[in-house]
Amino acid sequence: MTLAELFAPTFAARSEEPALEFGASRYTFGDVDRRSNQVARWLLAKGLRPGDRLGMYLANRVEFIDLFLACVKTGVIALPINILYREREVSHIASDAEPTTIVAAGPVPGVAEFLDVATLAEAATLSGAPLDPSADALTADSPLAIVYTSGTTGTAKGAVLSHRNFVANTTNLLEAWRITSADRLLLPLPLFHVHGLGNGVCCWLASGCRMRLLERFEAGRAVEEFRSFRPTLLFAVPTIYIRLLDWPADAAREIGQGMRLFVSGSAPLPAHVHDAFHAAFGHAILERYGMTETMMNVSNPYEGERRAGTVGFPLPGVSLRIVGETGVDAAPDEIGDVWVKGANVFPGYWRREDATKAAFVDGWFKTGDIGVRSADGYISLRGRATDLIISGGFNIYPREIEEVILDSPGVREAVVIGVPDPVRGEVPVAYVAVDPSFDEAAVVETLKRTLASFKLPRAFVRVEKLPRTVLGKIQRHLLPK
Repeated sequence: MTLAELFAPTFAARSEEPALEFGASRYTFGDVDRRSNQVARWLLAKGLRPGDRLGMYLANRVEFIDLFLACVKTGVIALPINILYREREVSHIASDAEPTTIVAAGPVPGVAEFLDVATLAEAATLSGAPLDPSADALTADSPLAIVYTSGTTGTAKGAVLSHRNFVANTTNLLEAWRITSADRLLLPLPLFHVHGLGNGVCCWLASGCRMRLLERFEAGRAVEEFRSFRPTLLFAVPTIYIRLLDWPADAAREIGQGMRLFVSGSAPLPAHVHDAFHAAFGHAILERYGMTETMMNVSNPYEGERRAGTVGFPLPGVSLRIVGETGVDAAPDEIGDVWVKGANVFPGYWRREDATKAAFVDGWFKTGDIGVRSADGYISLRGRATDLIISGGFNIYPREIEEVILDSPGVREAVVIGVPDPVRGEVPVAYVAVDPSFDEAAVVETLKRTLASFKLPRAFVRVEKLPRTVLGKIQRHLLPK
């Protein structure tokens, strides 16, 4: 089954039903279907064909959905690009994926040419009728999206996600989280991330529920968004739930009474936030675990204990192993590497046969995460096998930041680590050994021009030298607090 086939019953049966709210605009499912058909014809008229890559450097907006669905229907491969990325990051993605074009709302850092999203207005003159079947018929194994996820060396790799991956993820979540057309989904997550796109957009369209899409989460407007839309379902990251705890007690109780399910992911949810939220809103947040290459793997149960500090059980059709140091499955409560297998798991990295081969063992995908399984089956994560920093739901790989700092005058050594932060979970901090010529302000300006804002070190800690082993490996645990 393709994703277009999964969505087709919703478009057919709920054509006149309210589907989408964005700002002051309102759309039925029929509107969404027709708009995406028009944009699909527009892409074909621009010369794009199945297998071509379409870059989308856009904040949340209706046109993002139009373009994604046009890709779903034509076989063009969607290439969502984090809108916070700057020249270094965007240039790499553009040169690696080689998109036919990139649609954006303004100049794209590191890319000379782009297609202004405003020109999509041309699509309104085209037919909104269903497209004729493509001569190159799509299958479940056809690639649908390439989503870039950084590696430990800072070199971003494109995870190729197929229709099969999206369909498996969507059908799993509809069943596991009991999502139906009666729900009202509030979605404040960026669509360039698989959390917002693969979970939010796909569950909305497959279930036929009503969705309000926000351009971004704004703490000052959150109460009004809840009161005016009256959602039953929220997909969010821990940072958002921490902000919601600032609400007055009466507002928290009021909103909680109308909600059915709060879901958290993309970063660990602190146990104290889980407990405080339950006390304030009357709901236990459902925490789950996924990643770009696999989308959703594990979820706390909809019915039953949503255990704080855990991500629950493998979803239907997902197999999970905790592999110990000896290569055999770890015993209960023994830490090991998390490996997964299932229809949700991507087939490989874009043009990186070496990385794909290294990531799989006998069909099992090595996630790079460290975890443990309790005696009664709950999975808990203990961090990354690498030095990944997760800040506000965004992945930060220290080596990428370190390379920029090390290129700066006066820097002898540099290492970036994550330090605890009460709102964002973790934030990056740079430890540097420098000469008198080191200019911190100049380095900060370089970082601002080069990298996304969430990757900027929150502080520079100067040390005489970095602690290392006799083999030269930095001993992060010996760095000053």
